[in-house]
Amino acid sequence: MESHALHRDLVASLAVALALLAPRAASAQFELTGSWSAIATEDVSNDSVPVDYMGLPLTEDARAKALSYSESVLGMVDHQCEGWPPPYLATGPFGLKITRDAEPIKGTTVSYTIEGWSDRPTTVIWMDGRPHPSKYAPHLRAGFTTGKWDGNSLVTTTTHMKAGNLRKTGPPMSDQAVMTQHYFRHRDILTVLTIVEDPVYLAEPVVWSKSYQLAEAEMAPGVLACITTFEGTTPGEVPSWAPGKNPYVNEMKEKYGVPQDAILGYPETLYPEYRQKMKATPSR
Repeated sequence: MESHALHRDLVASLAVALALLAPRAASAQFELTGSWSAIATEDVSNDSVPVDYMGLPLTEDARAKALSYSESVLGMVDHQCEGWPPPYLATGPFGLKITRDAEPIKGTTVSYTIEGWSDRPTTVIWMDGRPHPSKYAPHLRAGFTTGKWDGNSLVTTTTHMKAGNLRKTGPPMSDQAVMTQHYFRHRDILTVLTIVEDPVYLAEPVVWSKSYQLAEAEMAPGVLACITTFEGTTPGEVPSWAPGKNPYVNEMKEKYGVPQDAILGYPETLYPEYRQKMKATPSR
């Protein structure tokens, strides 16, 4: 009897020791599912004027492509229902409705789904360890996203995105871009840190953060039917601006006194040192 009691005590002590030594990352995982409303005090869309590339470290090719963009292109029938690429999740005005798909036997998380909006595709975050597709695999509007827990944050990686725009005003994103997102929760606030890297159109990674608040009511579905129709664009015409002909290139400078370098997304303008250059050349 004493040996059995000693064995039980040893097993109990071992269980306590293993619990203390086990990685704590799992205990830090938070509840991600639910309806999250966007906090209206943040605005990272920068789409109030046609030419505003502030905060974007654009390459020369990206700047030229952005300045040729006309939003009238969205009036073309073949562009009316195409939707925006995954980075719009970080810059769009909508909230997030997140659900979880679990493995039926063990109950482990297979994936999270962020429901789509009328102009943003549904995002599936695969949590089961599956690899990303081959570089030769087709690129989709939603891309391909995997996720893993890192301490108290969920880290996701999105590849295989179709080429699109980083903003509605035309700064481009190539199909080689990779998006990394970090999800943090503090009580009823969910903060999403987004990092986009693009070897074609970005000289450096671009970083955005956006916060959401847990909603009391379930968020209604945001996917609406899109029906193409004539919107004034002549069939066969592709609205665009020829080099040097964009009429809005000086609008922010004239209205708000913003330096042209900053408006056009030169990488150096992202750093604090650029303030000294602004003071030295205020009229530039």
